[in-house]
Amino acid sequence: MSKKSDKTDNNQNLHTHLNRLAEPFTSLWEMIFSQAEREELEMPLHEHEMPLRQFTTDMKRDYTILVPQMLPVHFKLIGGILRRQGYNIEFLENVGYSVTEHGLQNVHNDTCYPALLAIGQLLDAIKSGKYDLDKIALLLPQTGGGCRASNYIYLLRKALEKNGLSHIPVIALRLDKLQAEGGFYLSKGTLLRCLFACYYGDMILWLKNQCKPYEEVPGHTDKVVEIITNQLDYAFATGQYLLLGPNYFKIINAFKQIKRQNVVKPKVGIVGEIYMKYAPLGNNDLENYLISQGAQPVVTGVLDFMLYSLNNNFVDAKLYSRTTLKSCLLKPLFKLLTIGQQAMRNVIRLDGTFMPPATFGQVQRAAKGCIGEGVKMGEGWLLTGEMLDLIESGVNNIVSAQPFGCLPNHIVAKGMIRAVKERHPEANIVAIDYDPGASRTNQENRIKLMLANANAALHNESGQVKRHVLNLQPLDIPEMEEKRA
Repeated sequence: MSKKSDKTDNNQNLHTHLNRLAEPFTSLWEMIFSQAEREELEMPLHEHEMPLRQFTTDMKRDYTILVPQMLPVHFKLIGGILRRQGYNIEFLENVGYSVTEHGLQNVHNDTCYPALLAIGQLLDAIKSGKYDLDKIALLLPQTGGGCRASNYIYLLRKALEKNGLSHIPVIALRLDKLQAEGGFYLSKGTLLRCLFACYYGDMILWLKNQCKPYEEVPGHTDKVVEIITNQLDYAFATGQYLLLGPNYFKIINAFKQIKRQNVVKPKVGIVGEIYMKYAPLGNNDLENYLISQGAQPVVTGVLDFMLYSLNNNFVDAKLYSRTTLKSCLLKPLFKLLTIGQQAMRNVIRLDGTFMPPATFGQVQRAAKGCIGEGVKMGEGWLLTGEMLDLIESGVNNIVSAQPFGCLPNHIVAKGMIRAVKERHPEANIVAIDYDPGASRTNQENRIKLMLANANAALHNESGQVKRHVLNLQPLDIPEMEEKRA
């Protein structure tokens, strides 16, 4: 007993001795921490205020408005509409590494890739020497949602200030309000024309991808698209754009004139974050790359995203048991979009030459039981619904294009792949991250592996993928052990 008590006393003495040795260091740490805390509390707050120059109505006549490119066909039609309203608007076509370089120099590389590209494309155009810097304005659309896209305007203004270009006006176009601040105003007639441009743009996009992979004469499809967009531009100028049904039939008859090869190719759906899904600059011209690899891209229209954005207001009203004035006012617009989309589907289905697209209602039904409608950050439940609807339509191969680090997209796209494959084991899905530091070769190799699976399944009579073809989706360890056994 005496030995144990002696040992305890020695430990206590050692502990006391160590505490005494540490006292000066502890006091010094407390002093430094307290001093830093006091300095922080006493430090005056200085908010960084940037000079903001608004676009005014006086600038409408002389200023050129530059806009980043995303939807080539849609934006060409919308550009003609806005020019007839008096705006000298230009949707940028500059591409190449210089765009990315300007984005990296002026936007933090942790910011999402679409912001970097959109701002980089604007800055690259500004510094090209093509424009009078005292007679240009920049327009940047905003989704108004919960993702980082809501900060694009601040990032652009910060980049302009950094380059000594704060005098250039920036127009923030809120897509959820369909209007912009300052002197940039869109009349109701112009908004209606822009809506019809989305109708026709979606149909052209849908039919183009069913013709271009099979065309006997290279370039024939692109020429037809150019002719149709020019004819529609004239229709918007004369008021004939309101003849929705006849114009739909004209579009489909024009594409039917394209001579196509009678071959079978794997269909590959493209889904993802809205910019990465549509913008050739963002996804390394994914549609044409798939065509070059012997596949048919399947890209749904932008009307689905517009309907999804409107539908979120109705979902909120249902989930939180409250009906707002805004949700009531948006119902007629939702109905108008639905009518235009349904009419396009009916025309294509009745003609019988091409595969008809799904309606928004069909995508909604496809998503039920897999993901809830309350999931609405980024592309929300719509992205998962698009994957499920494509697979149920026979498009088993899907590329999910997403910016690296886009949290909503990783959850509703990459995070839902397993749930989608549990419902549809035949699904062949690959998620491709796009980022300035990502290797294009690596991206294309992953797509090629997905196409290897697609071609194997296409030529296998049973529809099952051959065992020697790589499965790109990771399996859980227990599942792997069961297969080995």
